[in-house]
Amino acid sequence: MSEIFKLESVSQFNAQRGQRTLHPLVSVLDQSKSKPIQGARFVSELYIIFLKKVKCEELKYGRSHYDYQDGTLLFIAPGQVFGFDDDENMFQPTGWVLVFHPDLIRGTSLGRSIKDYGFFSYDVNEALHLSEHEREVILDSFSKIRYELEQAIDKHSKTLVISNIELFLNYCMRFYDRQFITRDNIHKDILTRFESALNDFFGSDAPQIVGLPSVRFFAEKLNLSANYFGDLVKKETGKSAHDHIQEKLINVAKERVLGSNRTISEIAYEIGFKYPSHFTRLFKQQVGKSPVDFRLSSN
Repeated sequence: MSEIFKLESVSQFNAQRGQRTLHPLVSVLDQSKSKPIQGARFVSELYIIFLKKVKCEELKYGRSHYDYQDGTLLFIAPGQVFGFDDDENMFQPTGWVLVFHPDLIRGTSLGRSIKDYGFFSYDVNEALHLSEHEREVILDSFSKIRYELEQAIDKHSKTLVISNIELFLNYCMRFYDRQFITRDNIHKDILTRFESALNDFFGSDAPQIVGLPSVRFFAEKLNLSANYFGDLVKKETGKSAHDHIQEKLINVAKERVLGSNRTISEIAYEIGFKYPSHFTRLFKQQVGKSPVDFRLSSN
């Protein structure tokens, strides 16, 4: 495993590629004009969005290899690792890249909403694949940002740059919604596997070992990132993945409350609760009766 280097600034990113820095906090690069870069892995303190049109099989993101398709966007957020394991060879960057420091948007509306763009936490196999028209829209957004960076700085510059970044990200939200629709069959298979994973989990002794399962727990079972999995389930069903898990939990609890003579505490421990009082509180919130009252009313 190659050493992991820290990528701290826009100027550092640009310098590695032999390109000028027009603004210390944001850059848009046509990577055909970049010089070859030394293979290395980086932990980024920047937001980086790569647009690739040609295959680049060597790039790693997190722990996974990613084979770029024509017109593919890959999003990297601060704290994430990306780069090349092969540190003995030089690589020619291709496509386009938008990179900006969190300080650029700090205190702005985009700074407050950037967390809502869940695709920054998607895995590489969940990258955004673009149509030719969508790619043109993205390149137009990059061109507008680049144009502002090439102008003399005035009181409007920062607002226009940030507004264009926000517009770009909103287009990406739209294109991801389209991708969820066009991959409908794949996603229905994932929902089927999710339901199966829920049944397997609560049909075993896993709750007593793992405790109450999280969205991330099932996302990892399905080899998806938690954000992508949550967005997928919400878009396909109208309910959050958390709601699905909780609904299954309550249904299992109802069955065991009515179908056995075990105490409420024993049932609570069986389905993953550390404290029976927490189970009783949730059950009453969801069912309208405590587990004891639910059992008595059914009898």
